Amino acid sequence: MDEQGISKAEVLELLKNFKKRDMTHRSGRILGSMCTCPHEIGVEAYRMFLESNLGDPGLFQGTKAMEDEAIAMLGDLLGKKDVYGHIITGGTEANIMAMRAARNTRRIKNPEIIVPKSAHFSFKKAADMLCLKLREAELDKDYKVDINSVHRLISDKTVAIVGVAGTTELGKVDPIEELSETCADRNIFLHVDAAFGGYSIPFLNETGYDLPKFDFSLPGVCSITIDPHKMGLAPIPTGGILFRDRRYLEVMSIETPYLTEDRQSTIVGTRTGASTAATWALMKYLGREGYREVAGRCMELTELLARGIKTTGFKLVTKPQLNIVAFYDDELSVWEISDRLEEKGWAVSISSYPQAIRIIVMPHLKKEHIEMFLHDLGDLKP
Repeated sequence: MDEQGISKAEVLELLKNFKKRDMTHRSGRILGSMCTCPHEIGVEAYRMFLESNLGDPGLFQGTKAMEDEAIAMLGDLLGKKDVYGHIITGGTEANIMAMRAARNTRRIKNPEIIVPKSAHFSFKKAADMLCLKLREAELDKDYKVDINSVHRLISDKTVAIVGVAGTTELGKVDPIEELSETCADRNIFLHVDAAFGGYSIPFLNETGYDLPKFDFSLPGVCSITIDPHKMGLAPIPTGGILFRDRRYLEVMSIETPYLTEDRQSTIVGTRTGASTAATWALMKYLGREGYREVAGRCMELTELLARGIKTTGFKLVTKPQLNIVAFYDDELSVWEISDRLEEKGWAVSISSYPQAIRIIVMPHLKKEHIEMFLHDLGDLKP
């Protein structure tokens, strides 16, 4: 930092230069990210509450009231209105909180958690931070968790089992109903990572899709991760963690003697209220009808993309269940495909279960983006 500052105009010009180096979702060229352009209503709400701190809620009682309403609306969306939770930074913090609640509920030596091999890497962070042994269950032929593999891994040290509703790499929905039965029978904490699928599965089912149950309507489900900054169109970072019972928050709370609340359960202390305001505003503004339209349009483009990929001669890993398409080629490696697409200006990602080019059809994509991509993809074939 220099001794004296520079002018506002100079600062803004330098910022613009940095910004020019960034890709934008609006360009339609980002195909490998689960984030998207934030909706203008969410952006405006976010700006209005930039100085609110939900780590000290007594000072920001209006923001806290909004969080309570937002959690209730999310709970209603996910099968149980009277839930408990917080709007936080994202899926990673939510998943860590869920594992912490599960561990603290049991408080046994050498606790273990069981996650699918397709689970998000945040569970590896959780295991490392919370001293949990991570046990990975195998996947079935459709890349969903193999329930028999889960059963084989259960022991008297198991404090939590994780199922995913919209896997990060392929968008698959694990057999949560079967996991719920298992966990309810054995009194094991069941966490559902619906960071991606939570804002789309309920709305797609309302429009005629037949996607599996995954939420609090299943008695074994104890907690759910849901990310408003993905299909919810909220600004980054905005995540959500919901618990069936208040005791799961209480079991990991600590005293906060100098703040306006007595105890705190979240991982972060200072917690922006801007994310809460954006989440609340978007649910109020879009309603179920608006979100049905968003989810439905993404699935229509997903189906268009999947058909086009097969037409160009590439092979789909599996039929898309949500708005993620993964494909490969018998002759070109995934790395070669990725590099050549990058040369054409496309940012894709590579899945690991199995290795394939992975495209997430987020709300910022339009039909013309899909058509341009398919044209360029077809040029890769000899």
